[in-house]
Parts: sequence; C-alpha cells; structure tokens
Amino acid sequence: MARTRRSSPSRLNRDASRLVALATALDESGSRVEDRYWEAELGRLLAKLLRASNDATLEAALDHLSHHHAGGYEVLIEQAETASESLVLEKDGQRHDVLLLVAPVVAWTRYSIANGPIPQAAQDTLRAQLHGHVLAEGAQLALLPTLVSLDQMPRTFSDTWQWLHRLGSQALGLEAPRPTLQPGPGADAPPMLADTRYVVAGVVVPEGAPLFRWQEASGGSRADALAQWIAQAQPTLAGLLPGCGVECLLPDAYYVSNRDADRRVRPLALKAAVAWLEGAAGLAPDQLRAVIGGCGETRVDEYRISFTPRNRNDVIYGCVWPVYGREEEPLPEDAEPTGPDAIEEIAALLKEQGVADIRRLPGILPPDYCEDCGTPYFPNPLGEMTHPELPEDANTAPAHFH
Repeated sequence: MARTRRSSPSRLNRDASRLVALATALDESGSRVEDRYWEAELGRLLAKLLRASNDATLEAALDHLSHHHAGGYEVLIEQAETASESLVLEKDGQRHDVLLLVAPVVAWTRYSIANGPIPQAAQDTLRAQLHGHVLAEGAQLALLPTLVSLDQMPRTFSDTWQWLHRLGSQALGLEAPRPTLQPGPGADAPPMLADTRYVVAGVVVPEGAPLFRWQEASGGSRADALAQWIAQAQPTLAGLLPGCGVECLLPDAYYVSNRDADRRVRPLALKAAVAWLEGAAGLAPDQLRAVIGGCGETRVDEYRISFTPRNRNDVIYGCVWPVYGREEEPLPEDAEPTGPDAIEEIAALLKEQGVADIRRLPGILPPDYCEDCGTPYFPNPLGEMTHPELPEDANTAPAHFH
C-alpha cells in the first residue's frame, strides 16, 4: 500500500543516524554472513523504536535515505516492514514466531461496499478454512472479528506492530486488548466503487516451524492453497459483501498481501468508475475527460486519475493508482521497455471503457488530502489539486444493497 512520508528535520537524531548507517552497511554487504550481522543490529534498533511508537525517527531515516542512498532506503523499508509484521513471543519458556496475516477480498459494486463486525458463524467458518487450507499443522490463530477497509488499517509501522503484538498475544492465550481500528473515511469522501476488505489475523507457531501449509512436505503449493481458499471461503466472504462482485486473494503476510490487493483493485476501480459515472452523473464515457497526474514527494508514489466533463475543468470523481518497486524506477536511456508503463496501462484501460479524451500532466504533483474528510485531492486539467465534487443533480452515492 502506498505510504506518504512526513517531512523530516534537517538534522538526524542519534537513532536515525544509526538506522541510516546500518541500512547502508547492509546494502553494501558482500556476504550472507555479514548480512545476518547487520540484520540483527537493525532488528534490535527497529524493535526498540516500534515498542516506543517512535515512528518519527524511522521516517526521518527513510526520508534521508530516499534522497541520498536509494539502496539503503529499500533495505530499511524492507527491514521495517519485516519488524512490524513479524516477531518472536515467549510463553512458558518457549519461543514462538508470530506473523500478522491478512486475507484480502477485492470487491466491486454499484452499491456501497460493506465493512464491520463478522458474525460468529462466519468467524468460525473462516478459522476452519484457514486451518484447513492455508496454515500449517499446529498453527495457532487469533482472528480480528471485523472485516476492515484500508482506511481502518494501521497507518504507521508502530501501529502495525501493535496489531501484530496484540493478535499474536491473543493467539497464544495471553491477555491483550483488541487492536484499535483507525477511523474510516468521512461522510464527504467520494464513494468507493472498487475496494478491498481484509480479514486480519495473528498466526503463531513454535520458533522455526512451518507457518503455511505449502511449507510442509505434503502440503501442496501456493496455487493449491489459493484454489481451496477460493472454493471454500469465498462463499462466506461474499455473504459479508452483499451486492458486490468479489475476488479472494491468497492469505499471506501483511505488506505483501496489501500490495497484491492494491495491484488487483487498480484496474477494477477505473472500470467501475466509468460505468458508475454514466448512471450517477449522466455522462457517457465519450463525454468524460480523464486527467492523469503522478504524485509524490521526490518521485512518483502513485498516480491520481481525475474525471471531469469534457467541456469543464471540475473534477467530479477520482481514482488512486499506487505504484510499487520497479514500477517507480525510470528505465536507463539505453534500456528496452519490457511492457507498458503505468501511464500507458492506465490510458489503455480508459480507452477500453470508451474514454477518448485523456490528458497526462507532466512533473510530480503534491499528494494532498482534504484536512476535513481525508479524501485525496485530484488534479484538474490545469494541474491544480482539487476536491472531487459530483454535480448537485447527481445520484451522489451508491445505494445500500438490501
């Protein structure tokens, strides 16, 4: 999932400087033996910062590395993700590996996409399907009893670590409060026509033991696990999302599952937006203009796609297209592209839906949000970041499915 980094102070504190030095050293390491040393040092410092909810120090180090050492930046963000989605807990003198696991469900609809408490019967079914088809023999599980949206998920590394620690403790039978959900989008936020909902769990195994079924000798493959999960769990998850088309993705570790879900929802969100605007705003695809702008701090972290009437500059709807890993990296001048870049892929999808007027804005735009409702701002054809507003006579939101 795309993350917007806060600006850091010009001078790094002691722990931030140490993070920068360790990440740079790990990136420049020449052997696996040396890797393990630097990883252990980084792990100890990251654990201290996460326990103290000291995200500012970590963000400052990431910001510094993003400007001065790209390799170190990638190392540090990978290690921070690992430290916040997995840890070791002890009970009765035995050490246990703990992983924060999510099962994404991509949904699309003409109605609203539900979230909220999971009924007890559905919880029991999902636990049984996770144990039966995804998790290794003997894994212990604590399920968050709520189907959550991305807006309700942790927003910092330390928030993620807190969810991990609480659910892992519950899975081991230790006293721990339920993870705290973030507030959802405000009432003024534009409707989400394609989005992801998440089943979240803490999974615990004895240290060093297999965690997933495909790690076991006779456990089959990831593809086998996904096929069984779709066949057995999708009916239950579809029942939690009435009026929606759904696609279940393989339950896996927190960050990789979020990124996989974001990638899958990107094209569905564009297609759903064009179809919905025709009914809600009375604008056929050939009456729409799409504006594509890259947003980020120093590089493009996401594309924001605005929809306006062809004869006006008012943004009436918008979609976010996050980019990851190699998608962010410009090709060397002498390199041959291996496929369409993100803007070409977005433009091709829009043309498939009948939107012919497509404007691509140059440069990098600020990733601004509305301070009142948290809605992303989207660029109008002039390159100005604005709040999307449907026409007054539009059917302003998808109806609830009954």
